[in-house]
Parts: sequence; C-alpha cells; structure tokens
Amino acid sequence: MSERTLPVRPDLDQYKKQAKELLKGGRAGDAEARRRFIVHHPRLANSSADLLNGDTLALADAQLVIAREHGIESWPRFVREIEARLGDDAPRLIWQAAERALEAGDADTLERLLREHETTLRKGPARTSWLGGLRPDFSAADVTSIIATNHDFETWDQFAAFAREWKRAGSPVAQFEGAVDAIVTGDVATLTRLLRERPELIRMRSMRRHHSTLLHYVGANGVEGFRQRTPKNAVAMCQLLLDAGAEVDAAADMYGGSTTVGLVATSAHPRDAGVQQPLIDLLIARGASIGRPGAGGGKTYPLINSCLANGRPEAAEHLARRGAPIDLEGAAGLGRLDLVRTFFDDTGALTNGATDAHMRDGFSWACEYGRTEVVRFLIERGMDVAARLRPHQQTGLHWAAYSGYVETVKVLLAHHAPLEVQDRSFETRPLGWALHGWHERREQQDVDSYYEVVGLLVAAGTFIDPTWLATDDRGRPTAEWLAGDVRMLAALTSGDRSA
Repeated sequence: MSERTLPVRPDLDQYKKQAKELLKGGRAGDAEARRRFIVHHPRLANSSADLLNGDTLALADAQLVIAREHGIESWPRFVREIEARLGDDAPRLIWQAAERALEAGDADTLERLLREHETTLRKGPARTSWLGGLRPDFSAADVTSIIATNHDFETWDQFAAFAREWKRAGSPVAQFEGAVDAIVTGDVATLTRLLRERPELIRMRSMRRHHSTLLHYVGANGVEGFRQRTPKNAVAMCQLLLDAGAEVDAAADMYGGSTTVGLVATSAHPRDAGVQQPLIDLLIARGASIGRPGAGGGKTYPLINSCLANGRPEAAEHLARRGAPIDLEGAAGLGRLDLVRTFFDDTGALTNGATDAHMRDGFSWACEYGRTEVVRFLIERGMDVAARLRPHQQTGLHWAAYSGYVETVKVLLAHHAPLEVQDRSFETRPLGWALHGWHERREQQDVDSYYEVVGLLVAAGTFIDPTWLATDDRGRPTAEWLAGDVRMLAALTSGDRSA
C-alpha cells in the first residue's frame, strides 16, 4: 500500500533531490530514514534500524524507496509515470525535442522550443545526451550559432550551404550523411546498401571542419557530438568499411590531424562499449600504423602518450603490448620502471633522446595513474615535486589525490609536496581534488582509499575550512556536500584513517 500520492504535475527533479536526502539520512543513521528503507526496500525488509549498515546504501536504493512509497515497483517505472502525467511538457521530452531539432538543423523549431520552454531549458539541469550539446546558457539569438557549432561548421552560412545538399534526396552529401548515421547506430544493412549503390562514398570526406571519412566515425571522437556513439557491433562496421576500400591510415583534421586507430584508442565510447581493443587489433591487422606521430592528435605526439593524456591507460597498455613506440613520458605513464631507467645514464642525466618535457609529463601521468615506483624514481633523479604540470598547472599531488592512490600520495608527501598550491583551472588545492574524486566515485562504493588519502593530507597539515566540520546534535556532518558521511568527517577532523 502506498504512503504517498503523486500530484497532478509532479516534478521529477524534486523526487531526485528527495532520494539524495533520504540516502544522506540513511547513511547518517537517521531513524526515520532507516525506517523507510526497511519498510519499502525488499532487500532490507528483514533488517532492523540498528543493524542496517548505512555504508552499503546507494542512490539507487533510495530511489527505489521513493518509488515504492508511491505504490510503483521500480524507479524507472516511477520516472515513466511522471513523464506520462506531464506529457509533452516532461523535461526529458522537451530536451529530446530540442536535441532532435538541433541534429536536424531545424532553426525554427529550436527557436520555438527555446522560447516556449525557456525555464526548463535555461535553468536545467541540462539533460543533454552528448558532449558539447545544448546548454542552458542559450539566448534566442544563439539558435543559428548553436546549430552551426554543434554540426562543426564555423558559420551559419557554411552550415546552410551544407544543409541544402544534405536535404537534397539522393545527393552525394545526403548519402554520405546517411552512411554516417548507419555507422553510429550499427545499421549494417543500410551501410551495405549505400556502399553498394555509391562505392565512391568510402573515399568521400565530410563537409564539416574535421573532414572525416566514413572510417573516422568508427572512432567516435572529434566528430560532431551527437554522433560520438559506439554500437556494440562496431567491429563488424569497421570490417565492412575496410572491405569496401577505406584508407586505414587516412588522417582527418581534428586535433591537428588524427587517424582512425588514434581516435579509437583515445576515445571513451569504444572503451565503454567494450570494443576498444578489438577495434585497435582489427585496424592494426589491416595496416594501421601505431607508430605514426600524431595518430591520436598533436601532430608529433606518440600514440601511447595521447592515450595517457586522454585518460585511456588500458588502451596505452594494449598498444604497448602491440609494439607501439614508447618514450620516457610513455614509459612513466605505463609504470614501466624497467624502461624508464633506460632514459637515464649512470650519473642520473637524461639520455636516449629523453627531454625535461618528457620527464615532466611522464611524472604527471605516473602520479595520475598511481605508478608509485616510477614517481619515486623520477623524484630521486631530480624531478621537482612541486612542478606545475599539464593540463591544469596542477602538481603531482593533485593528480594522485584525485585518483585516490594512497601509496603515491605517501611518496609525494615524504618528499615535501606542497599542500596549499592551487591549480590554475579550478583554483583548488590537492585536498579539493581528493574530495572531488571521492564525490565522483561515491555511487560506485569504491572510495575506501579516499578516506586514507584525505587523512594523509590532513595529518600533513593541509588547511581545513572550519565550516566543513560542523555537526548536528547527533554528531552528523551538516555540510551538504559531505552527504552525512561520518567517515569523511572523521578523516577531515583528525586524519584518523581507520575511522
């Protein structure tokens, strides 16, 4: 039996906030919050408020409770019920309509949606489904620039010239764009038909600024944001394009010139679809060069280094196994101390073509990816532990703290890494980076190392804002961003890493 009823026009965002508050209360030991979990959560039905472990609760648990309190068996069904009641005015549907207009280049429809639903679209939260898409900071006058930018054209006039060909049925541009749509959605039949009807599409280039071939779209990287998607059958799509005569090592104009293997290796989308390494292997088997400078961007940058700079260490390791060139920077980011040693002579001086820049960037990636022994070795060879690093002018301690690497943080602190230096992009100290990393990973329940990292920073003497440490009469943290986490409060208060 439901405890609550939905209003005529429910607000999904309010229910999302309620779920976060419920989770906060459950984790902090609030009796009423825990009662609600026990009454409405099937997994917890046989628990008691005293035995319920708040550390095991996740946001999905709180959302399920909210749904069941309203007589609906799951959170997804709860969301669908709210959207059904709102009809076309459901925020998600409004955002989808705006994005469809944007993808279609329909300026009139997009302008109308921005005008009629200004509050929803301007105030957000943004429900954009792709990187770089529609943002809440629009104005009506921005419609044409929004469309041109998201379609990767410099001006509206350039987009309009493209659109005339795109909308002309049977034109080469229309068929090329249709083939691209087939690639990113995994539509083998349509792609096969289009390539059979017009074989020259395989060598054609996009009119957009990146001038990609069809094969480049397999990389889901550097092209228009709404097409940065990787279907589960991406390997089959890539095979089809290569069999049709795609030039495997052709470069497109994004990131200073990139090849398909470079785009695949540095992209999150093939990784998330579970096909990154199979795609790399297929491209290599068909002749792609993984030793070509600039394959992943940067013109002269080795591909392994591009992977490290883009947060793709698994791809970097796979490329290393496949024989990609490794310089000092790459060796440090891979954690290959055996190779790192080869770039120093017996006096500790750099050799074998290594430069101070290689050492500096390698130190950055070693800190980011927790390559503790490499970090130690480089410091012993003269690496400045306080050096400002790419890409945000942060220190190595910022990176290690953000990633939650306890042993790396210990080494950096032992060598007197500065605690109060702020990076240039976010103006945040290493402690702030650690807390940000903790927040990002909290829902994955994989944050134990962050309590220890924060404890280490506190014990080393980092500044703590006194307002963070305020508690209520039950000893629970009152700072909203702490979400009732007593373990983090303990780490911030005393540096007690066993709290």
